[in-house]
Amino acid sequence: MLNLHHLRLFRAVALDGTLTGAARRLNLSQSALSSQVRVLEAALGHDLFERRGRGLVLTEAGRIALDHAEAIFRTADDLSATLRETGRGRRALRIGALATLSRNFQMQFLRPLIGRPDVEVVLRSGMQAELLRGLEGLSLDVVLTNHAPARDAASLWLVHRLADQPVGLIGLPRLVGSGRSPDELLRSEPLVLPVPETALRADFDALMARSGIVPLIAAEADDMAMLRLLARDGAGLAVIPPIVVRDELQAGTLIEAAQLGGISETFYAVTLQRRFPNPLLAEVLTGQDAPGS
Repeated sequence: MLNLHHLRLFRAVALDGTLTGAARRLNLSQSALSSQVRVLEAALGHDLFERRGRGLVLTEAGRIALDHAEAIFRTADDLSATLRETGRGRRALRIGALATLSRNFQMQFLRPLIGRPDVEVVLRSGMQAELLRGLEGLSLDVVLTNHAPARDAASLWLVHRLADQPVGLIGLPRLVGSGRSPDELLRSEPLVLPVPETALRADFDALMARSGIVPLIAAEADDMAMLRLLARDGAGLAVIPPIVVRDELQAGTLIEAAQLGGISETFYAVTLQRRFPNPLLAEVLTGQDAPGS
């Protein structure tokens, strides 16, 4: 029978790379830890480590064992986290959002849960790599982003496409004026753009190249909130999804001069394949507006 205690000790050695360091963290003697790993190797019928210098390196069988060990302990953590929530009067949904993501879009995602007395919403923002680590470590239930993470056959991510938002040319009424075509505005007015590293900017640059337009760039930012502020302060016409400045458009502070055909901003919710997913996830994902709304 596979002993999970032995598997946990093996995992600690594999992550540390030495018996000495792993034994110190586990508060075990090095000889006791070594003998426990040997018991696991005997049970599996394969050597899991080979010695190189002062360290230990996983064999092929060891790499396979570590991969399965991670999956086993991830499932155990998933079970513990889920059962801790069972019976509670209020359920928590822990959401991570890319720090540069539109706040209006985040609120739109949360709308099905707002005001519910049985739900606590926990929001954290950060860089995508950090948020995905939180998702993998089960400290987050979902990550909101406009950058779909790469997936392969071994990937545990589930990427839900929530919406394709059109992108507009938006600015103060005095900059938009009246009667001018989008091409005239793009050729003559200063522009506020996302940074070149974004997919939105790549699409915009391609559109400009096809149209033979050399834009006058007044400012660049990787944060939708900053693009919104720059547009409000008259730095230039912003190339952004209207949802980012929804309140200003409704108030008439800003005007959408045109939609830029062929360009859109896609928003995603990233979850983890889990045996016991947070039941609130299904509610909030099915409660989203249709793509393009």
